[in-house]
Amino acid sequence: MDAVIETMGITKIFGSGGSEVHALRGVDVRVEPGELVALIGPSGSGKSTLMAILGCLDRPTGGRYLLDGTEVQERSGTELASIRNAKIGFVFQAYNLLPRATVLRNVELPMLYAGIGREERRTRALALLTQVGLEAKAERYPAELSGGQKQRVSIARALANRPTVLLADEPTGALDSHTGAEILALFKDLNRQGNTVILVTHDPGIAAQAHRRILIQDGRVADGA
Repeated sequence: MDAVIETMGITKIFGSGGSEVHALRGVDVRVEPGELVALIGPSGSGKSTLMAILGCLDRPTGGRYLLDGTEVQERSGTELASIRNAKIGFVFQAYNLLPRATVLRNVELPMLYAGIGREERRTRALALLTQVGLEAKAERYPAELSGGQKQRVSIARALANRPTVLLADEPTGALDSHTGAEILALFKDLNRQGNTVILVTHDPGIAAQAHRRILIQDGRVADGA
Protein backbone atom coordinates (compact mmCIF):
# COMPACT_ATOMS: atom_id res chain seq x y z
CA MET A 1 0.00 0.00 0.00
CA ASP A 2 1.26 3.48 -0.89
CA ALA A 3 2.19 5.83 1.93
CA VAL A 4 -0.26 8.64 2.64
CA ILE A 5 2.68 11.03 3.00
CA GLU A 6 6.22 10.56 1.71
CA THR A 7 8.94 13.19 1.52
CA MET A 8 12.35 12.65 -0.02
CA GLY A 9 15.18 15.09 0.63
CA ILE A 10 12.88 18.02 1.40
CA THR A 11 14.71 21.32 1.89
CA LYS A 12 13.39 24.77 2.66
CA ILE A 13 15.46 27.95 2.46
CA PHE A 14 14.15 31.36 3.45
CA GLY A 15 15.87 34.52 2.23
CA SER A 16 18.82 34.70 -0.17
CA GLY A 17 22.48 35.56 -0.31
CA GLY A 18 24.06 36.19 3.06
CA SER A 19 20.68 36.16 4.85
CA GLU A 20 19.66 32.60 3.92
CA VAL A 21 18.01 30.51 6.61
CA HIS A 22 18.03 26.75 6.05
CA ALA A 23 14.83 25.71 7.83
CA LEU A 24 14.79 22.13 6.47
CA ARG A 25 17.90 20.21 5.44
CA GLY A 26 16.93 17.05 3.57
CA VAL A 27 13.90 15.66 5.40
CA ASP A 28 12.70 12.12 4.64
CA VAL A 29 9.36 11.21 6.23
CA ARG A 30 6.89 8.44 5.52
CA VAL A 31 3.41 8.09 7.05
CA GLU A 32 1.35 4.99 6.35
CA PRO A 33 -2.46 4.87 6.08
CA GLY A 34 -4.12 4.59 9.48
CA GLU A 35 -1.15 5.81 11.53
CA LEU A 36 -1.34 8.22 14.45
CA VAL A 37 1.96 10.12 14.30
CA ALA A 38 3.31 12.86 16.57
CA LEU A 39 5.58 15.42 14.90
CA ILE A 40 7.72 16.90 17.66
CA GLY A 41 10.67 19.23 18.06
CA PRO A 42 11.80 22.38 19.88
CA SER A 43 10.99 25.90 18.69
CA GLY A 44 13.07 26.74 15.63
CA SER A 45 13.63 23.09 14.75
CA GLY A 46 11.79 23.28 11.41
CA LYS A 47 8.71 21.47 12.72
CA SER A 48 6.28 24.24 11.73
CA THR A 49 7.92 24.65 8.32
CA LEU A 50 7.56 20.93 7.66
CA MET A 51 3.92 21.04 8.78
CA ALA A 52 3.20 23.86 6.33
CA ILE A 53 4.73 21.83 3.49
CA LEU A 54 2.90 18.62 4.47
CA GLY A 55 -0.34 20.61 4.58
CA CYS A 56 0.30 22.12 1.11
CA LEU A 57 0.38 25.60 2.64
CA ASP A 58 3.92 26.10 1.33
CA ARG A 59 6.29 24.53 -1.19
CA PRO A 60 9.73 23.10 -0.47
CA THR A 61 12.84 24.65 -2.00
CA GLY A 62 14.03 21.21 -3.06
CA GLY A 63 13.19 17.53 -2.80
CA ARG A 64 10.00 15.59 -3.52
CA TYR A 65 6.68 15.36 -1.70
CA LEU A 66 4.10 12.69 -2.48
CA LEU A 67 0.64 13.10 -0.94
CA ASP A 68 -1.57 10.05 -1.41
CA GLY A 69 0.76 8.90 -4.18
CA THR A 70 0.74 12.18 -6.13
CA GLU A 71 3.70 14.57 -6.38
CA VAL A 72 2.66 18.01 -5.20
CA GLN A 73 5.84 20.07 -4.83
CA GLU A 74 5.62 21.62 -8.30
CA ARG A 75 1.89 22.40 -8.26
CA SER A 76 0.56 25.92 -8.72
CA GLY A 77 -1.02 27.87 -5.88
CA THR A 78 -4.50 27.15 -7.26
CA GLU A 79 -3.74 23.44 -7.55
CA LEU A 80 -2.35 23.35 -4.01
CA ALA A 81 -5.51 24.99 -2.69
CA SER A 82 -7.63 22.35 -4.40
CA ILE A 83 -5.43 19.55 -3.03
CA ARG A 84 -5.61 21.02 0.48
CA ASN A 85 -9.39 21.16 0.40
CA ALA A 86 -9.72 17.58 -0.85
CA LYS A 87 -6.88 15.78 0.93
CA ILE A 88 -6.00 17.61 4.18
CA GLY A 89 -8.19 18.23 7.19
CA PHE A 90 -6.68 20.99 9.36
CA VAL A 91 -7.18 21.44 13.09
CA PHE A 92 -5.53 24.53 14.60
CA GLN A 93 -4.75 25.57 18.16
CA ALA A 94 -6.71 28.81 17.65
CA TYR A 95 -9.72 26.96 16.09
CA ASN A 96 -9.97 29.42 13.13
CA LEU A 97 -13.77 29.37 13.13
CA LEU A 98 -15.78 32.09 11.39
CA PRO A 99 -17.34 34.12 14.24
CA ARG A 100 -20.40 35.28 12.28
CA ALA A 101 -21.26 31.82 10.94
CA THR A 102 -23.19 29.20 12.89
CA VAL A 103 -21.50 26.01 13.99
CA LEU A 104 -23.30 24.16 11.19
CA ARG A 105 -22.17 26.71 8.59
CA ASN A 106 -18.56 26.49 9.80
CA VAL A 107 -18.58 22.72 9.28
CA GLU A 108 -20.24 23.07 5.87
CA LEU A 109 -17.68 25.57 4.56
CA PRO A 110 -15.06 23.14 3.12
CA MET A 111 -17.86 21.30 1.32
CA LEU A 112 -19.11 24.56 -0.16
CA TYR A 113 -15.64 25.17 -1.63
CA ALA A 114 -15.68 21.61 -2.97
CA GLY A 115 -18.93 22.22 -4.84
CA ILE A 116 -21.07 19.85 -2.78
CA GLY A 117 -24.81 20.56 -2.93
CA ARG A 118 -26.72 22.25 -0.14
CA GLU A 119 -28.69 19.24 1.12
CA GLU A 120 -25.68 16.93 1.17
CA ARG A 121 -23.63 19.61 2.94
CA ARG A 122 -26.23 19.94 5.66
CA THR A 123 -26.72 16.19 6.07
CA ARG A 124 -23.00 15.50 6.27
CA ALA A 125 -22.31 18.44 8.61
CA LEU A 126 -25.05 17.35 11.03
CA ALA A 127 -23.67 13.80 11.01
CA LEU A 128 -20.18 15.10 11.80
CA LEU A 129 -21.48 17.29 14.64
CA THR A 130 -23.23 14.22 16.03
CA GLN A 131 -19.94 12.32 15.77
CA VAL A 132 -18.15 14.93 17.91
CA GLY A 133 -21.06 15.27 20.34
CA LEU A 134 -22.26 18.73 19.30
CA GLU A 135 -25.42 18.14 17.28
CA ALA A 136 -27.39 20.26 19.79
CA LYS A 137 -25.10 23.25 19.08
CA ALA A 138 -25.59 23.32 15.29
CA GLU A 139 -27.33 26.72 15.25
CA ARG A 140 -25.14 28.36 17.88
CA TYR A 141 -22.23 30.69 17.13
CA PRO A 142 -18.56 30.14 18.11
CA ALA A 143 -18.70 32.84 20.81
CA GLU A 144 -21.35 30.78 22.62
CA LEU A 145 -19.08 27.73 22.89
CA SER A 146 -16.35 26.67 25.30
CA GLY A 147 -12.79 26.13 24.07
CA GLY A 148 -13.26 22.37 23.95
CA GLN A 149 -16.50 22.72 22.01
CA LYS A 150 -14.83 25.06 19.52
CA GLN A 151 -12.10 22.49 18.96
CA ARG A 152 -14.72 19.78 18.38
CA VAL A 153 -16.32 22.00 15.73
CA SER A 154 -12.87 22.47 14.19
CA ILE A 155 -12.41 18.69 14.08
CA ALA A 156 -15.83 18.18 12.49
CA ARG A 157 -14.96 20.82 9.87
CA ALA A 158 -11.62 19.09 9.21
CA LEU A 159 -13.47 15.85 8.45
CA ALA A 160 -16.02 17.48 6.12
CA ASN A 161 -14.44 16.47 2.81
CA ARG A 162 -13.33 13.03 4.05
CA PRO A 163 -9.65 13.92 3.86
CA THR A 164 -6.73 11.58 3.35
CA VAL A 165 -5.02 12.90 6.48
CA LEU A 166 -5.90 14.98 9.53
CA LEU A 167 -3.15 17.48 10.37
CA ALA A 168 -3.53 18.95 13.85
CA ASP A 169 -1.26 21.79 14.98
CA GLU A 170 -1.04 21.91 18.81
CA PRO A 171 -4.76 20.99 19.01
CA THR A 172 -4.83 20.97 22.82
CA GLY A 173 -2.48 23.93 23.36
CA ALA A 174 -5.25 26.42 24.26
CA LEU A 175 -7.20 24.00 26.47
CA ASP A 176 -7.02 22.98 30.11
CA SER A 177 -5.64 19.52 30.85
CA HIS A 178 -9.03 17.82 31.29
CA THR A 179 -10.49 19.25 28.07
CA GLY A 180 -7.22 18.56 26.24
CA ALA A 181 -7.41 14.92 27.28
CA GLU A 182 -10.96 14.72 25.89
CA ILE A 183 -9.84 16.17 22.56
CA LEU A 184 -6.89 13.77 22.40
CA ALA A 185 -9.27 10.88 23.12
CA LEU A 186 -11.42 12.06 20.19
CA PHE A 187 -8.39 12.02 17.86
CA LYS A 188 -7.51 8.52 19.03
CA ASP A 189 -11.10 7.40 18.39
CA LEU A 190 -11.02 8.91 14.90
CA ASN A 191 -7.75 7.09 14.29
CA ARG A 192 -9.31 3.77 15.38
CA GLN A 193 -12.02 4.42 12.80
CA GLY A 194 -9.32 4.50 10.11
CA ASN A 195 -8.33 8.17 9.89
CA THR A 196 -4.64 8.95 9.43
CA VAL A 197 -3.68 11.61 11.99
CA ILE A 198 -0.54 13.75 12.38
CA LEU A 199 -0.34 15.68 15.64
CA VAL A 200 2.16 18.54 15.74
CA THR A 201 2.95 19.02 19.42
CA HIS A 202 5.55 20.05 21.96
CA ASP A 203 3.75 18.12 24.71
CA PRO A 204 5.60 14.86 25.50
CA GLY A 205 2.47 13.44 27.15
CA ILE A 206 0.51 13.78 23.89
CA ALA A 207 3.41 12.53 21.79
CA ALA A 208 3.71 9.43 23.96
CA GLN A 209 0.18 8.36 22.99
CA ALA A 210 0.90 8.32 19.26
CA HIS A 211 1.87 5.16 17.39
CA ARG A 212 5.13 6.82 16.41
CA ARG A 213 7.04 10.02 17.05
CA ILE A 214 9.04 11.94 14.45
CA LEU A 215 11.57 14.27 16.06
CA ILE A 216 12.75 17.28 14.05
CA GLN A 217 15.94 19.00 15.17
CA ASP A 218 17.95 21.63 13.31
CA GLY A 219 15.97 21.07 10.13
CA ARG A 220 16.56 17.32 10.05
CA VAL A 221 14.77 14.19 11.20
CA ALA A 222 16.63 13.19 14.35
CA ASP A 223 14.50 10.17 15.21
CA GLY A 224 11.39 8.26 14.18
CA ALA A 225 11.05 8.57 10.39
